[in-house]
Amino acid sequence: MELMQGPSATSVDVNTLLIVDDDEINRGILSNLFSPYYQIEEAENGRAGLSAILAGCDHLCAVLLDVVMPDMSGLEVLQRLRETDGTLLDRLPVFLITAEADAAMNAAYEMGVMDVISKPVVPYLVLRRVNSVVELFQIRRRLENRVEQQDAELLEKRQQLLEVSHGMIEALSTAIEFRSAESGGHVQRIHDITAILLTRTEFCPGLSAEEVEMLSLAAIMHDVGKIVIPDSILGKPGRLTAEEFEVMKLHTVRGGELLERIPQLRHHNSYDYAYDIARHHHERWDGRGYPDGLKGDEITPWAQVVSIADVYDALSCKRVYKDAFPREQVLEMIRTGQCGVFNPRLLECFFQVEPELAALYDNLGREGT
Repeated sequence: MELMQGPSATSVDVNTLLIVDDDEINRGILSNLFSPYYQIEEAENGRAGLSAILAGCDHLCAVLLDVVMPDMSGLEVLQRLRETDGTLLDRLPVFLITAEADAAMNAAYEMGVMDVISKPVVPYLVLRRVNSVVELFQIRRRLENRVEQQDAELLEKRQQLLEVSHGMIEALSTAIEFRSAESGGHVQRIHDITAILLTRTEFCPGLSAEEVEMLSLAAIMHDVGKIVIPDSILGKPGRLTAEEFEVMKLHTVRGGELLERIPQLRHHNSYDYAYDIARHHHERWDGRGYPDGLKGDEITPWAQVVSIADVYDALSCKRVYKDAFPREQVLEMIRTGQCGVFNPRLLECFFQVEPELAALYDNLGREGT
């Protein structure tokens, strides 16, 4: 009969039934009853049964547990299982077998037992109850395994998309800096300076490691708007005229507009940071920056961080319009506000880690590349 068949086996199913009873005859009866459908293991008392369950819970499909046994009763076994692993009875169905069902039933159910079977057992009913429950647990295990597999596949695809997005961001940022005659190391240094200021100081406390990485990645897109600036201005070796400088200032606004038009970036975790940084990394603490004239804490902390990182790198490296400045001069210019007015707390944090930042330029000799 179909109802009398055991669960069908799959790669994720387990098919071993543990019988825990101190009476050898009872174990023999139950073993003969279930052996056509399951691999059978036996334990001759509660303590041995507890050890067998804890040692083999991954390959057991169900446990038949007698209540009255010497040394450790079935209820004590249940209590120890709950104390050892609070979720084990959610994963492994345990059937309590007792001649005193009324007395044991409430306590057993409260401890997580699946069902209470009265002695003497009725073979057909016991088979049907146990097989049905085991089948349900096997189905649930297969579903959980499939969900875990799907989650792993989705995570892998998400990681692949992130890597593609990261590559696109880095390629775009590097193309911009080469077009403006900056060294390829500029992008990496802005990333690293941002990460150091966010992790080695208390300027932006409470950021997670993922947030720091997203902010550091967003930082390298700060000048993406320069793609629309004419070559005659972007590569001019001398000082810009007032009219040319107004055009150059547009790279902040155009950078935000460009990022808005790239659908892949809009779905990236760093997009909001990147847009804000691209538009506002030239704002000043005193409100005299551009394009929006933001003042003080109206400027986000990460835009402030990228602003000082960009100034530090620009002063420290050779550009088409200037030579690199010596480190002492760079620090003096930043300290005295010759290249923008910064948050006093940010300046304090910056000088705190500047020796670490200076190490990024050891191979450049403050000459650029």
